[in-house]
Amino acid sequence: MHIHLSNARDKPIYEQITIQLIEAILANKLHAGDALSSIRALAKDLKISVMTTKCAYADIERDGFIKTVAGKGSFVTERNQNFLRKELLRQLEEHLQKAVKIAKTAGLSNEKLQELLSLIVEVDN
Repeated sequence: MHIHLSNARDKPIYEQITIQLIEAILANKLHAGDALSSIRALAKDLKISVMTTKCAYADIERDGFIKTVAGKGSFVTERNQNFLRKELLRQLEEHLQKAVKIAKTAGLSNEKLQELLSLIVEVDN
């Protein structure tokens, strides 16, 4: 798995790592039992500080996506379906908020935005 970082983004580097690893787990690119790169190896690969990767791993572990075993590394955990649903809903809400902001900037009415969403849902089915 490759992580893309950018200093131009509005999120700190550790948060970019956290988001991308969680997205990889949610998208089944990383599976239960898979080992993550060590904190030091990831820091070296990304050319960032060890503390930055340590913060990212701590956040991911706090959220229950990975488990760290001393001397062995960090591994993807079995996902709790209720937590998975909540995380997906959180991501959906975040994307919809961005879409609403763009629609307002474009001068779209609520009705037009709802029509557009309905159309997208129809086409995607």
